[in-house]
Amino acid sequence: MTLKALLSGPDILLAPGVCDALTALIAEQSGATALYLSGAGIAYTRFGRPDIGLVSMAEVAETIALIRDRVGIPLIVDADNGFGNALNVQRTMRVFERAGANALQLEDQTMPKRCGHLDGKTLITATEMAGKVRAAADARASDDTLIIARTDAIAVEGFEAAIDRAELYVEAGADVLFIEAPQDRAQLESIAHHFGGRIPLMANMVEGGKTPIHGMADLQALGFSLVIFPGGVVRALAKTAGDYYRGLISTGSNEGFRDRMYDFAGLNEIIGTQDMLKQGKTYGD
Repeated sequence: MTLKALLSGPDILLAPGVCDALTALIAEQSGATALYLSGAGIAYTRFGRPDIGLVSMAEVAETIALIRDRVGIPLIVDADNGFGNALNVQRTMRVFERAGANALQLEDQTMPKRCGHLDGKTLITATEMAGKVRAAADARASDDTLIIARTDAIAVEGFEAAIDRAELYVEAGADVLFIEAPQDRAQLESIAHHFGGRIPLMANMVEGGKTPIHGMADLQALGFSLVIFPGGVVRALAKTAGDYYRGLISTGSNEGFRDRMYDFAGLNEIIGTQDMLKQGKTYGD
């Protein structure tokens, strides 16, 4: 089923955050029907660095292609600010779409951008961002490839300015609207009041971020169509890795951790090792 079809259904769509092909595979095996490739997740896992605009367009494109080679469900991609001006946005759209993205999320931050839940963000003008949305729409090969327009204006210009910017982005042709980092439930309700029924709305749940955590059922009741939990898996992996390494180093063994990890055979089952080996033999002598 296409992402557009999933978003037009009666139920809110939950897209777990992934950062590579392994997390994407496990999310799909766990029952996810769509995925969200987090730019922050790539920065955290590939660089061990924060989400402050360090990831390049080519690095995201490579990650998209690796994920698409392993999983088939719709993939929403964090395309930051398009990695430049409107012409850069068009190239980003073409490259990401060919790599396997089903939606690109574009934001109105300047370069270098930073995580939407960090302080100190700066914005391009609303008219420049509207032009980027139009440029992305002109460049896509398929109307099934969606454009998610994000504004970070709440933290920079205030809530009413964020609503005004979002209106421009809807007029410019956005398929989904994402107003980043509402500060309380009242702002979530106001976003739904302004745009609900006109365009699918996306919510971003970041543990410890600016927006109070809401479950998918609650967000659906408010009027949201899509919710992402973009970085939760990396925070879970980081805590688990810290526990594992501290235990290994302090005891000289990982036996105390065995009930919290796959063994060799278990991981090979997850990644389909035997199936690949059998497939390889069909091309042999």
